[in-house]
Amino acid sequence: MKNKSTIAANQASTKSIMTATQTNEKSNMPTPQIGIKSTMSSIQTKTDSNTISAQAKAKHDTSIKPEISNTYPLSQYFPLIRARQEIYQSIYQNPALYELFSTWDPKYQVDFLDQCSGKKGMNVLYDGIFKELFNPEATPERLSQLLSLLLGREVSVKTVLPNDSVRLGSESSLLYTDIIVELEDRSLANIEIQKIGYAFPGQRCACYSADHLLRQYKRVRGESGKQFNYQDIKRVYTIVFFETSPGVFHDFPRDWLHRFHQQSDTGLALELLQEYLFIPLDIFRKSMENKPIRTFLEAWLAFLSFTSPERIEELITSYPPFKAMYQEIYELCLNTEKVMNVYSKELEILDRNTVLYMIDEMQEQIERKDLELEKNAQAMKQKDLALEKNAQAMKQKDLALEKNAQAMKQKDQALVKKEQEILELKSRLAALQNAKR
Repeated sequence: MKNKSTIAANQASTKSIMTATQTNEKSNMPTPQIGIKSTMSSIQTKTDSNTISAQAKAKHDTSIKPEISNTYPLSQYFPLIRARQEIYQSIYQNPALYELFSTWDPKYQVDFLDQCSGKKGMNVLYDGIFKELFNPEATPERLSQLLSLLLGREVSVKTVLPNDSVRLGSESSLLYTDIIVELEDRSLANIEIQKIGYAFPGQRCACYSADHLLRQYKRVRGESGKQFNYQDIKRVYTIVFFETSPGVFHDFPRDWLHRFHQQSDTGLALELLQEYLFIPLDIFRKSMENKPIRTFLEAWLAFLSFTSPERIEELITSYPPFKAMYQEIYELCLNTEKVMNVYSKELEILDRNTVLYMIDEMQEQIERKDLELEKNAQAMKQKDLALEKNAQAMKQKDLALEKNAQAMKQKDQALVKKEQEILELKSRLAALQNAKR
């Protein structure tokens, strides 16, 4: 919980938030006159209990004129969507909710009101929303259909299993959702929704898949006793949705579904039990720009990805079954306290997620730089060895040249000696010739 000075600052900022949101809405809907300045001046935060005084609440109630109707496009399909001012008033009138609302950064206050009033769609990936819509005990057919489309074969979710993951706590906090279900053939599917993709996604998912496979082995062996047979061990599917995918996926900007399985390079067929599916939703969103939704799989991923009213309108008109799920979302939004708690939970981990992601990225960069430095050191070592070899060769050449110089010197000395001998012989010859005369 933030301190009181921070809460007070956020409360004061509500004036600019509401003014800004009203300005943005002028093109879409009539904006009621709200005495926000006098309203905010009447808010008092008691030093002992952070509650709103009855006098301030009374003044606020007389100054707010709730919108008569919500004219955002989605309200045409979902009349139960409340007007923005009505949602804000329900928060203001509840001291606990208003205190919570005041702890949020102004941009998240605006975002929350946008999602609940239908100005934009609700983020279906929020853990509380996703599990509400895809509860296998209440509506198993939804998750069954999504998994069938992803796996390329008809499957049916049988039950949800306890997820005693070996995942580190810091890694868990980067997840929206992490559930494991058993299918009708007793194979397992681990469904993860990652807000920010981890570094080294392949290595991590291989470890988690191995953990689930080992736990299945222990469970089945315990149930079967002496009747245990390895044929009783079924496949483990690891299915990962990325809201923001790791950089490696962006090397394939046109591909938003990656399937991995093990196979031989000789054609030998063995039933190896681990399969992986990676779905980078950010790449899906980009690939769908200016394109219609054409298949049920695209419709499901659009449901998980899009928050723009235009795409939601396209989805529910082209694929009517999704309208019922949006209806459930906006029914949840009628419970201000519940939906605020869902949203608040996401905000609580947002900053930590970002920090952990930055640490993860920095660690990856450090390891990359270490590899580069090691590579450069090896290259420098090779150069040093080459230079040393060249120096040895030069030394050998210098020695050879010195030897040649010595040989030349000896030859020169021999020539000088011979020249002296010739001069002496000439001198004697001349003396003999003179004596004969």
